[in-house]
Formats: sequence, structure tokens, C-alpha cells
Amino acid sequence: MANIAEAAEKKLKSRIRKFKKVAKDETEKEKFFDQLGASVEIFLPTKNPEQQGDSIIFYTTAEGKIIDAEYSYNEGEEDFTSLQISDKDLNVLTEIFTANFKLE
Repeated sequence: MANIAEAAEKKLKSRIRKFKKVAKDETEKEKFFDQLGASVEIFLPTKNPEQQGDSIIFYTTAEGKIIDAEYSYNEGEEDFTSLQISDKDLNVLTEIFTANFKLE
């Protein structure tokens, strides 16, 4: 387990050096953000969260435009599945969630 912690610490230091470089150089910043994407997971309310849970994961561009999504469902710790959300359903989800959520 110590090896993964050491690897994580080394990778974090490398990332911080990269972020500092990006912060100082507009060309590096542009190149970095062109490659970047993000995901946001929204956990939906359930009556028994210890027994059952579901969520929507939105995948975005660096600018925050939602480009894809998936639905995740689990029953307990071990039974888990995820489903791709269709473009039609994605439009509905995008409309309701972008009206109420903002990332800053």
C-alpha cells in the first residue's frame, strides 16, 4: 500500500509543477485546457441509501459544455451497473440540471 501512496505523492508533485507552468504561460494554458475534460456526479435521493443508490454522471468539456452522461445504479456494495444516457434523454437532463446547478 505504501507504494501507491508514494506514487500518488510523486504524481501530485508533477501535476502541481505542470499547473504552475500553465499559470505562467498562455500557450501552455491553451494547450492544457484543449486536452481537458471533466465529470460531475449527482447523487439522486433514495429512501434507503444504504441499500440502494443511483446517480447521473455528466461528462463535460473544459468550458463546461455537457457532452455525454451515464446513469449508475447500485444495490449494496457489490451489485452495480451503469447505462449510457441517450441524446434525447441527455437533452432533458441538461435542461433541468443546468437551470439549477453552476460550477465555480
